[in-house]
Amino acid sequence: MSGIEVLTDGYGRVREVVHEAVDGLDEAALTYRVDPAANSIAWLVWHLTRVQDDHIAEVAGLEQIWTAKGWYERFGLPIDPAETGYGHDAERVGIVRASAEVLTGYYDAVHEQTLRYLATLTDADLPRVVDRRWDPPVTLGVRLVSVISDDLQHAGQAAFLRGVVERGR
Repeated sequence: MSGIEVLTDGYGRVREVVHEAVDGLDEAALTYRVDPAANSIAWLVWHLTRVQDDHIAEVAGLEQIWTAKGWYERFGLPIDPAETGYGHDAERVGIVRASAEVLTGYYDAVHEQTLRYLATLTDADLPRVVDRRWDPPVTLGVRLVSVISDDLQHAGQAAFLRGVVERGR
C-alpha cells in the first residue's frame, strides 16, 4: 500500500465519522452545547471542514470550496469568508448554525476535492516542503496527516456530543 493510499483511506475514515455524528440530527441537536462555552456538533463539523478545505486548497493551489462553490452563501453565517474557526470564542461558536444536509454537503464537497487532489500525487510528492514557518519546515505528507489528525479529533468530539444529545442531554 502506498502512502497516498494510506492518506486516501484516512480521509475516508474522517468522512465516515462526520456522517455518523451528523446524519439525521435536527438543528437543535446540532447546535446543543453542554456548557455555554462548549463547542456544538455544528461548529465542530463546520470547523474541521473549513480547516480541511483551507489546507488542501493551499497545498493544491486551488480555490477553497467554501467560496468557489457557494458554500459560504449557503451557510449564511455573519463571518468573514476567510474564517476557519481558529480562535473562535463562545460567542463565535454559537453563531454557527446549519442543517445536517448543509454540513455534510459541504464536507462531502471538500472530501471530493481532497480525493481528486490526492489522486494527482505520488509518494515522491510527500517530502515537498509546503510551509517554512515551522522548524522543521512542514512537508506535504506531514500537512496531509495533520489535517486527518485534527479532523478525526473534532469528528470524535462531535460523535461524543451526538451520544450526549441522544441520551437526553
